Amino acid sequence: MMLNFLKSKEIKATIFFFLCLLIQKSIGIITTPIFTRLLSEDEYGQYNVFNSWLGILGVIISLRLSYGVYSQGIIKFSEDKDRYSSSTQGLNIALILFWTAIYFITPNFWNKVLGLTTIQVLAIFVLVWGTSAFEFWACEKRASYSYKPLVIYILVFSIVKPVFEILFVVYSKDKVTARILAIALVELLFVPILCIIHFVRGKLFFSANYWKYSVLFNLPLIPHYLSQTVLNNSDRIMIERLENEASAGIYSLGYSVATLSLLISIALSQSITPWIFTKIKENKVSEIPQIVYLTFILMSIVSFFLIAFAPEIVRFFAPKSYHDAIWIIPSVTIGVYFIYCYDIFSKFAFYFEKTVFVMVFSVVSSLLNILLNYLFIPKYGYYAAAYTTLLCYFLYAALNYCFMVYLTRKKYGGMRVFDTKKIVVITSILMAVGAVCLILYKHTLLRYFSIVFTGFLLLLFWKKLYASIQTILRIKFSPK
Repeated sequence: MMLNFLKSKEIKATIFFFLCLLIQKSIGIITTPIFTRLLSEDEYGQYNVFNSWLGILGVIISLRLSYGVYSQGIIKFSEDKDRYSSSTQGLNIALILFWTAIYFITPNFWNKVLGLTTIQVLAIFVLVWGTSAFEFWACEKRASYSYKPLVIYILVFSIVKPVFEILFVVYSKDKVTARILAIALVELLFVPILCIIHFVRGKLFFSANYWKYSVLFNLPLIPHYLSQTVLNNSDRIMIERLENEASAGIYSLGYSVATLSLLISIALSQSITPWIFTKIKENKVSEIPQIVYLTFILMSIVSFFLIAFAPEIVRFFAPKSYHDAIWIIPSVTIGVYFIYCYDIFSKFAFYFEKTVFVMVFSVVSSLLNILLNYLFIPKYGYYAAAYTTLLCYFLYAALNYCFMVYLTRKKYGGMRVFDTKKIVVITSILMAVGAVCLILYKHTLLRYFSIVFTGFLLLLFWKKLYASIQTILRIKFSPK
């Protein structure tokens, strides 16, 4: 039965796409111990500030065309998919050229605003173009369940990229720019062939109809995408401006370690999202909560172990000078848990096409994050950024939960889909355990005892936990 299960093209593709995602996300984590030792705290901070600007400017420059609009477009225009893909690649190039021209009107002004050099800003344009072009191609492969080319591409890219980065950093004086240029060079080596494939098939650079469709679809979503990106990246930029680059480097390491749980979050979300939409469509929303509660518990368990072993993880990833990064890991890890909560709660808004509210919530949360960082970083240092981010992620999740309650009551005759008390209990336990672990960072033996005790409790309930994991995995592939 298991062999028949794995013979399904869709299931094999899903497994390999998840592995591709895991490889993409993991490569940066795996190489972190190398770069924290090759780069000083100042240099590591500069590089992560560059990445923060890359994330923010990437939304503005590319309009996030490689997100929902493209995946919907290749289905909407399935009979003319090649021409649509080709013209979208053309639109992506046109946007890059437009913003590059804007930059060259007053390059010194933009360099001063961003705190970057001309070479680094030009690298941003290359990386934004390369990332979007790759995502167009990858999305097309995922839609057709053609996993082999994608797996091969990502494997080769994931090996070549860090090799180039390490070589450039080792043999350069300006190590930050060297690392950035190494990544840009790899993009220039790998991505053009993907654009050529689309242009050869579609033979179309400009299409007024397709360009208009893509821009009008994504333009209203830009405030939402930008707010999410600002919420995820503004803290590092503000730490660098309000404190120093070394503080930004230490904070960035802690943030990167904490977001290890994001891998599990993405995997869980991808597993149950189609199932949730199906249940909403079939008016079987009463079946959703039990599975969602299980995923909240699983996220809490992953978060606990990441928080509990934070000192050891930081010690592995970086030298002693980065040790203070442990103090931001609990709050950022719990913040990732709230990101997952938001993702679940917002499914109803997306299904019923009420995304304007999601956009408003993300804008409010990101603006509040900027304000709180501005007020508290100068007083309490980069530690404050971790807690302001946690507060804003909590607010983001809470606002989406309240709107979900309102929306489901309206759609389902006053029915409340989720039990608020159960969510509060799960969340409160995670936050309490996180606080205890934070206190025990200076008491290693007590911390180890609490980890062993928690592990013992999990073993007692292993059968139930294992059954829960099987349930979550099974719902993705259950017959419709």
